Amino acid sequence: MNRTLKLKELRVFAEEIRLLTLKEFAYTGFGHVGGAMSIIETLAVLYGKEMRFDPNNPDWEDRDHLVVSKGHSGPAVYATLALLGFFPESMLRELNQGGGNLPSHCDRNKTPGIDMTTGSLGQGISAACGAALGKRLDGKDSYTYLILGDGECNEGQVWEGAMFAAQHKLDNLITFVDLNGQQLDGFTEDIMDMRNMGERFAAFGWFVQEVNGHDIGEIVSAVTAAKAQKGKPNAIILHTKKGNGCYFAEGIKDNHHMNFKPEQINEAIRQTEAALEAAKAAPAK
Repeated sequence: MNRTLKLKELRVFAEEIRLLTLKEFAYTGFGHVGGAMSIIETLAVLYGKEMRFDPNNPDWEDRDHLVVSKGHSGPAVYATLALLGFFPESMLRELNQGGGNLPSHCDRNKTPGIDMTTGSLGQGISAACGAALGKRLDGKDSYTYLILGDGECNEGQVWEGAMFAAQHKLDNLITFVDLNGQQLDGFTEDIMDMRNMGERFAAFGWFVQEVNGHDIGEIVSAVTAAKAQKGKPNAIILHTKKGNGCYFAEGIKDNHHMNFKPEQINEAIRQTEAALEAAKAAPAK
């Protein structure tokens, strides 16, 4: 399945993901709001245009793989999968519930459509490199997509993976780095400054692009360019705002995992419903 939606439809899809993610959080009253909100446009592009998948056969051998290494952003991925029919939307009530199928971090053994269990930050790149190399050895033309957090890139394993991917010329690996400037303990510039992220990946031999991570068109163009180049792994640096689109979480220091009041989440849902209607009414692109 490849939806190949146009830019307007992708913007609508992104707002649908954001809305359903907020409703999902509303069931719990807490969660990893910041990091989930910042990758929503990327998820819309991947699942709305770029990725090959089948909701009726999540383990389809020829599918593209997505490794969400920043596994705490799972709620946004779950909302996306529910919208696409991997499982009923009613299952979103299981987020963070004991015995449920939607744990706080992505788990391939519990959730249909999740390709890799993640959450121990830094480890996802190793799994993604293995998947990309495995596809090549099997003669498959599918892609492996990886989403890293900027705080996660404090981990040495990320750079070991970067060396491995360049050594093996994994041009079927497209990595998105969510450069939102924040991590669990605060702002990255205060903890481990990662602002020159693109230069770092380029130094390891990657093909690097930097985009506005909330601009659908820029993300689409970057993926197109990544697929056109050969011989290098791809890094797309997403300049984002942590908590984007959720007014009570945007840019504040303690938005990694947060509690919120019912009136706050209800207002965020109302605002997103308005944004969704505006996206539907916008001129087609």
